[in-house]
Amino acid sequence: MELTFLGTSAGLPSTTRNVTAIVLNPQNNRSELWLFDCGEGTQHQMLRATANPGKIEKIFITHLHGDHIFGLPGLLCSRSMAGCETPLEIYGPKGIAEFVETTLRLSGSWTSYPLHVHEITEGQLSDDGEIIVTAYPLTHPVECYGYRIEEHDKPGALDAARLKAAGVTPGPLYQQLKRGETVTLPDGRTVCGADYLSAPRPGKKIAIFGDTGPTPQAVNLARDVDVMVHETTLEAAMAEKANGRGHSTTQQAAAVARDAGAKRLLMTHFSSRYSAEDCQRLLAECQTIFPASELAEDFLTITV
Repeated sequence: MELTFLGTSAGLPSTTRNVTAIVLNPQNNRSELWLFDCGEGTQHQMLRATANPGKIEKIFITHLHGDHIFGLPGLLCSRSMAGCETPLEIYGPKGIAEFVETTLRLSGSWTSYPLHVHEITEGQLSDDGEIIVTAYPLTHPVECYGYRIEEHDKPGALDAARLKAAGVTPGPLYQQLKRGETVTLPDGRTVCGADYLSAPRPGKKIAIFGDTGPTPQAVNLARDVDVMVHETTLEAAMAEKANGRGHSTTQQAAAVARDAGAKRLLMTHFSSRYSAEDCQRLLAECQTIFPASELAEDFLTITV
């Protein structure tokens, strides 16, 4: 999987950071893209990142504050004007359907593709057999969710050498055996593929937080993930102000990553008061608690 950050600023854009949006490329021979939040200007950021809006098949909205949704109507319309016919699903808190319907209606706009809007609550949202997406409620002035994205475990490698030693000739049967199936050989013997597979490979796990103050749900959302994306809106000394507005500080985000057993923390959603030099100081605050902390920048792409 790959994550590309299209916007890493908080409520206000800056000259170097746009407001929130992240693209997930699931890969694994899948051609679609998923979008998490869609702040104003997201479609412009997609042009610069060479991310094709027509390939977006799912959009997950964390909450309805403008810096996370004001780019959505424009993206939906541009997708239509480009002649896209690929269905699109939008997931978000209560009110997202009204927002989409109202902006399209009042602007005299429409979609040329099937559009399905799902208003969500806590719990599993989807499982397509490869990836599970689960929503966790967060602490913010409006209803807000974080999303946990988990790949199913992948089958272990097939031990071809052992099979050959057992007299199983390489061929089409190997595909069935790789799936763990039991097959009958031409000589009448049965072979169970599961007996020739190594241990399953754990699927990758990502936690993408919406805006949030400290919450007990955070550790469950991020437990043992390969990558945790969490806001670090303000520095540690401004905890009271951050928490009072439903946000987190550097050290609070780092503590979640540490307590959850995450492998990497990608810091994002920085207040526009911070310069590039200031952000290095914010990074240092996180790294004192969780050394595997990294600064997200607009157009940064990471492999999970």
